[in-house]
Amino acid sequence: MIIATPQGLDTPCVFVSAVAGTNGETLWERALGPEFHWAHCGLDGLGEMDRGCLLSHSNQLTAIDKYTGVVTWSWPQPPNLSSTLPVLSVPDLDGDGVSDVALVAPSPTQTQLAILSGKTGVQIGSEVVLDTAESAMHLLHSTGKGSHYVLLQKDSGLYGLALWRIAAQAKAGMEKGLKKDKHWESKANDSSGLVPIYESGSLRHVLMTGKAEGLSNLLLVTGGSVELMDGNSLNSLWRVNISTILSEPSFGHFNKDGTPDIVIEEEIGNGIKRVVILDGNTGGTLWEVILLASPNSPKPASVNTINSFSVFMFWGVMPSEANSTSDLSKERHSYMMHPLYSTVLLEKSNIIDHIIAFKATLLERGRHACYILLTGPEGEGAEGTVVLSKRKLKQDVPDSRVLRMGSMSSKDTNEDIKEAFQRLRFSDE
Repeated sequence: MIIATPQGLDTPCVFVSAVAGTNGETLWERALGPEFHWAHCGLDGLGEMDRGCLLSHSNQLTAIDKYTGVVTWSWPQPPNLSSTLPVLSVPDLDGDGVSDVALVAPSPTQTQLAILSGKTGVQIGSEVVLDTAESAMHLLHSTGKGSHYVLLQKDSGLYGLALWRIAAQAKAGMEKGLKKDKHWESKANDSSGLVPIYESGSLRHVLMTGKAEGLSNLLLVTGGSVELMDGNSLNSLWRVNISTILSEPSFGHFNKDGTPDIVIEEEIGNGIKRVVILDGNTGGTLWEVILLASPNSPKPASVNTINSFSVFMFWGVMPSEANSTSDLSKERHSYMMHPLYSTVLLEKSNIIDHIIAFKATLLERGRHACYILLTGPEGEGAEGTVVLSKRKLKQDVPDSRVLRMGSMSSKDTNEDIKEAFQRLRFSDE
């Protein structure tokens, strides 16, 4: 947004604001110098209640308290370091009692990391070269022994580098207090320290999925499979062959076993996709539906309920509902699925605006489950109005159509099914 500002900033400038989830009222707004590069919110150690936002803009890094909009600190970017998301929240390394942050900067010749104090933003030690190749993705992973590893996705696969190694290179002695994992370190390369986790040139996505005891397994998506790897032993738990994945997988609870299940969108040809929910324990198919893959459709999402299952939401067009005379590129519906009524879907009317971002979330424990849409002009730099909107999931229920799938569809009436959605109470756990 272009604004005039009395703060001595050039125009145009970056305009950051927070709005109330209840009614969209502006809570605070702040102008920052352009150009905007990225923002990461929810970071430990930044701002009030230790949860803040870090923004990269111009040649600056600015930490903002997300509750008040107050700038906690602002410093020039580390020189010659073009960092990318995500920002990594790491344990307190400088001993000030506040978690610190790490920035990862891939380039064609190397991937570097810089550690910043979460409290002050001052760089701790020097930059560290993680690898002599460009990484496509990075994550922070903790093993069962409590040892932290920076995971790097490269052309040749997925590798991990221990945080204690990185800290020691950044500043001598800073690794004290960081735990080591003998099992992982037994696999480390003698010269680089990299631990090979999954070696494959066809790796597309790497995601972490929690376990009941707080550890995380690794979900690996390649050009032809989805595989779950134990995040501690690095053994394969299950593997499912698939064709082309259209979007990054998401998670939810279809059953009540406490293990997150995986939602994938698989391309099956001729503009058709299969939305599949895989059992998080076995990889077996729990549920699926065939949809037309309309353009600019967000990936599937879910919101947990207090009954230990999730309500799932996804986008597309049901083949039986498609108009043969209409332009499919302008057809896009949202669907909700209730696991206890899994043979029916609630279909919401078409949304024709270009979707920039979509998120299903919980704003108020128990009741206020909603989805947030950011819509606007298509293409980077395009002019036009950008609209942020929120709608409660339950608001869509009365106006939605009940679509029954197959001969085994629920015998409940449409009113009974809608009432089941209206009775839901939601949870952030």
